[in-house]
Amino acid sequence: MAKNTNSKKNIGRIRLNIDTYIAGNPTGTFNYRQVAAALGINSPAEQKHVAMYLADLAFDGLLIETAPGKYRLPQRSTKASGTFVRRSNGKNSVIIDETNDEIFVAERNSMHALNGDKVEVTIAARIKGAEPEAEVIDITERKDQTFIGTLKVDKHFAYLLTDSKFLATDIYIPKTRLRGGKTGDKAVVRITDWPDDAKNPQGEVIDVLGIAGENDTEINAIMAEFGLPYRYPESVEKAADKIEPGITDEVIAQREDLRGVTTFTIDPRDAKDFDDALSIRRLPNGNYEVGVHIADVTHYVHPDTIIDREAKDRATSIYLVDRVVPMLPEHLCNGICSLRPDEDKLTFSVLFDMTPEGKVLGHRICRSVIRSDRRFTYEEAQERIETGKGDFADEILTLDKMAKALRKSRFDSGSVEFDRVEVRFDIDEKGHPTAVFFKESKDANKLIEEFMLLANKVVATTIGVAPKGKKSKAFVYRVHDTPDPDKLSNLADLARVFGYKLRTKGAAKDINRSLNKMLADIKGKGEENLLATLAIRSMAKAIYTTTNIGHYGLGFGYYTHFTSPIRRYPDMMVHRLLARYLAGGRSVNLQKLEDECKHSSDMEQLAANAERASIKYKQVEYMADRLGEVYTGVISGVTEWGLYVELDENKCEGLVPIRDLADDYYDFDDRNYCLVGRAHNHRYRLGDHITVQIARADIQKKQLDLALVDEKNPPRSISDLKKQKAPKPTYEKVGNRKKKRSSRRR
Repeated sequence: MAKNTNSKKNIGRIRLNIDTYIAGNPTGTFNYRQVAAALGINSPAEQKHVAMYLADLAFDGLLIETAPGKYRLPQRSTKASGTFVRRSNGKNSVIIDETNDEIFVAERNSMHALNGDKVEVTIAARIKGAEPEAEVIDITERKDQTFIGTLKVDKHFAYLLTDSKFLATDIYIPKTRLRGGKTGDKAVVRITDWPDDAKNPQGEVIDVLGIAGENDTEINAIMAEFGLPYRYPESVEKAADKIEPGITDEVIAQREDLRGVTTFTIDPRDAKDFDDALSIRRLPNGNYEVGVHIADVTHYVHPDTIIDREAKDRATSIYLVDRVVPMLPEHLCNGICSLRPDEDKLTFSVLFDMTPEGKVLGHRICRSVIRSDRRFTYEEAQERIETGKGDFADEILTLDKMAKALRKSRFDSGSVEFDRVEVRFDIDEKGHPTAVFFKESKDANKLIEEFMLLANKVVATTIGVAPKGKKSKAFVYRVHDTPDPDKLSNLADLARVFGYKLRTKGAAKDINRSLNKMLADIKGKGEENLLATLAIRSMAKAIYTTTNIGHYGLGFGYYTHFTSPIRRYPDMMVHRLLARYLAGGRSVNLQKLEDECKHSSDMEQLAANAERASIKYKQVEYMADRLGEVYTGVISGVTEWGLYVELDENKCEGLVPIRDLADDYYDFDDRNYCLVGRAHNHRYRLGDHITVQIARADIQKKQLDLALVDEKNPPRSISDLKKQKAPKPTYEKVGNRKKKRSSRRR
């Protein structure tokens, strides 16, 4: 037995020596005799093992056999270009442009590149048992970026304690570059220099947001964190203030005058920018003309003006917890362009000829002028649907009947039906959340949704379907790709465990019908959260592009965004293209349009991230007042560092750290979305219901920690929870002071 063990150790030592030899000869060629001689291996048996090991490495692709029995390392090293990814935990990497591979970069080899920088690297040849590494040799393009954090100003120096997950160090700031910032202020800082021999970069304050912890400060910090504008330029506001409505007889004469048709808006109760209205009138043949009227923003905002450039850069309005950061200046979005009641307004309209049963017989698109008779909130419109009473009740009931027919037809044709719960807060005058409520989509919401979807589809089809023998002109489409096949297959496997069948192959319409049936069948059941969450995660993200692949989720072959030009720049692009092409204009430059689409998609994603961050901030702030309280919840996320739990009562989400699951050692099973105990095989799975206690709320980091409550872990007293501290930070020397290392969760 001892002899066998020694033999294995000897083989392991030989292989390690061979790996070392190969690593030391990155460009040379060699055979087994040369390797054996270099390592002092004289035994025929051991020389044979050298030959077999080299052959194994070649079979695995880790060596190249240039001639029979002659080998060299693959020459991967060579140069490559990519995007640098910096992490606060030190696990930096580069994503290679050509292959999309992510390769580790040690800090000593990073040249202090920042997250998002374009870099040139060399890639070390891979040896068996080791991951490849890259070394940055040039930073070809610096990404313009800033960092958010809290200032600490001492007698002789100042620095920024960063909140960023992309930077592990604090930023040193000369006292002459503080712009009036003081200790405790939240600030936006730009890195100006990072010497090769310095652990910390140097920077300058470019904006002081205010005192850390104050509502306006923290909300503006969220915007700045994602590189989004949190103030509107005064020059753009002044340019907008000079614009007049200009609805003259001459302008009206060039449009269809619909001011005499019953028209109204239906919007949230706190809305100020009304960019869509509906009209309805009975036709002599008993059918109806239903109009979808959209604010004609591009009549007032002309291409390449100061207002247009600002709107294009922003690409979207951003809806945060306590405010709207608009794409357009307030004078336009809430004033001139907003379809306010009892005011003449310029619009772009799609007019539908519809039967009372909701069948669309035809349509036409025109520029128009309207006059809204009434501004409804969703609640007011819903009341008329439910009671049949009130002004314009007959018109709303007729539109509701049509919308329900459109909705049924859409789902019969393969649209996916997801019920989304939106969390909202009641906010006091200081911005502090006092209550949580949920935005529920009722018939009034769905009425508006269906007619907007219809208008968007018709506009896209009008331009996208070219006459026979002609090529389609460049246009902006809102597309949604097919689901990820692996995720859909995993969902089907898991659904099968619960007794549900889900199609993963075949026509999109059939797959979506199957998905809708499963989502309907799981309503109110224990597995609802798990399967509904995984269904959403299997879906692709919708984007803007000039290449039309259809909208999978809606089941539409052609779809665009036409109905919200006050808050989305792609809708303004669509309005301009539609006007150009309906007038017989030539196609625009395809590549330029695609670049604008990509920018809009990117900005939409950033805005969504900021919106979620603002909700998370308010959730943590809200729960900070409820330390020690016990709630039931559902596991909404499973990771290697713990369980995310969404509380049933208020939909706030927090983390049960894996370090606090003290009854066992838990492994993360990413395929089955669960943590599994090694000793007792206990599982915590996505969608499981558990009971938790509010343990800690860190408002600055937007982190809510929860403690598991069960027979083994009963609720703790508030005094005990308050004694519980975050993991104690360690320190390392930086210059003349100690720098706190991050205690972020792994």
